[in-house]
Amino acid sequence: MVRRKLNRKEIALWVLASLMTIVTLTFYLWHITENVRLGYDIGRGEVRKQELRDEIKRLETHKAAFSSLERVERIAREELGMTETREDQIIYKDR
Repeated sequence: MVRRKLNRKEIALWVLASLMTIVTLTFYLWHITENVRLGYDIGRGEVRKQELRDEIKRLETHKAAFSSLERVERIAREELGMTETREDQIIYKDR
């Protein structure tokens, strides 16, 4: 079998075709990798969003418990020493 010699133009075309193939494959692999990375980021964001929603619910529950009238009245009586107002302590203002 006899091989013919390639001239410069044919070699340049082969090199160019090889480079284009390598660039295309590299871009394709980068694109796939980036999509996977973004998918993981979205998943972590969804988990964090759910954690924050749970934290908000927990804090709202604490807020409701701390601002209940029974608790406020108990703290006013026991810790602050407050009592019910007497009738002589009430001042009515004419309008």
